[in-house]
Amino acid sequence: MRFLAVLLLGLLLAGHVAAAQKPPLAAVPIARLDTPWWKARHEAKLAEARRGPVDLLLLGDSITQDWEETGPTPSHDFRPVWQRFYADRHALNLGFSGDATSHLLWRVEHGEIDGIAPKAAVILIGANNLGRLHWSAPDTVRGIETIVAEVHRRLPATKLLLLGVLPSDRGEWTLKTGFEINAALAARYGTGAVPYVTYRDVSALFMKGGAVDTSLYYDPLATPPRPALHPSPEGMARLAAAIEPALSAMLGDKPHTR
Repeated sequence: MRFLAVLLLGLLLAGHVAAAQKPPLAAVPIARLDTPWWKARHEAKLAEARRGPVDLLLLGDSITQDWEETGPTPSHDFRPVWQRFYADRHALNLGFSGDATSHLLWRVEHGEIDGIAPKAAVILIGANNLGRLHWSAPDTVRGIETIVAEVHRRLPATKLLLLGVLPSDRGEWTLKTGFEINAALAARYGTGAVPYVTYRDVSALFMKGGAVDTSLYYDPLATPPRPALHPSPEGMARLAAAIEPALSAMLGDKPHTR
């Protein structure tokens, strides 16, 4: 009986250890193949990557996907900013609207960055972890760290430019959690301890007087207005200008300042 009790206790402890080590959903690859447009975009991006060449990789969610928006209104026309900063850099846009860290991780693991050798990759992800999903700061950081590690494993010669989560006015918890994520990412990647990662937190560009500067987002212009989440072309121009010194150094080209 004593042996059985010890065995049972050992099994229970092993179960607790396994549960504690189990990664959060934010760090688990999850597909959205049941969403037709998402599946179609995934397949289209696989084909685009094969056509190449790809010197610059942009990985993210709808904020990154917006670089492909060309109107019809000025608030949704990102082409001038794209032309200024990225059009001549053989950039591949792997932003997918609605993606959380788990979805980007799935795409990374299922071919979207295979067979290419970009000089640099920009990673901007995490905003959707803080929406409907309501994933915590530690879980989101774990997801971002997993993405960074997987991108580096598949593209070991590619320099990574990791951006902090952009502020939004979707509520106090969301804003506070975003700042917590960015502080953790700064501690992990902002000291040069991970040599292949450059970290930039551009949150200050989108804040004014301690609050989100909603004039730099297009969501409040919708009918009906929505909480500020997606930067406008002006907001994205500020972001692009802020990261340009680091990005041009990674690409080894001339800074795109005008």
